[in-house]
Amino acid sequence: MMTISYEYEGALYVNLTNRCDCACVFCLRHNGHKGSIYADDLWLEHEPTREEALDDLRKRDLPSYRELVFCGFGEPMFRTDDILWLVDRLKEEVPGLPPVRINTNGHANLIQGRDVTADLAGRIDTVSISLNGSTAEEYCAVTQPKDGVQGWEAMLDFTRRATAYVPHVVMTIVDKDKTPEEIQRCRTLAESLGARLRVRAYIPE
Repeated sequence: MMTISYEYEGALYVNLTNRCDCACVFCLRHNGHKGSIYADDLWLEHEPTREEALDDLRKRDLPSYRELVFCGFGEPMFRTDDILWLVDRLKEEVPGLPPVRINTNGHANLIQGRDVTADLAGRIDTVSISLNGSTAEEYCAVTQPKDGVQGWEAMLDFTRRATAYVPHVVMTIVDKDKTPEEIQRCRTLAESLGARLRVRAYIPE
């Protein structure tokens, strides 16, 4: 049984891909985990088609959730066009659809080869972007993006552009090994891009 959607703390999470262009040091994928605290097995037998994902979501009582989150065990923006298609279908079909969030590493424009931020307007309510460090060096050490420093620059540019189209743009860091000074530097950077910072607790398992 493949896990396309799963519940966590009153929200519904959508797992569309296991592809990722990063290898973050704190990612549960490295520890042999198939899932996380959220769901038992998030490794997909195959990437669900947009139709398979829509069928899965139609079985849920969507208005009962506080949020619909595209996240999962990979970088969801590999499936940018499919996310947008799904949101359009759900907005047509579901009165009272909850707010929609995407949890991303911010590399969508790099992955897709075009600026996708304008496509988020009217569809996505919150974008949560992994910041993980206040300098390119720290970011690359923690996030280990395939494209190196270009990944850092793409993430900052995506964040800045997204603020023009998405009501809530949040950057996140994990508090593991972060000093108060480092957290403040991250907050200053996020705010300079028009985003706000959220500090996430490190979850070892």
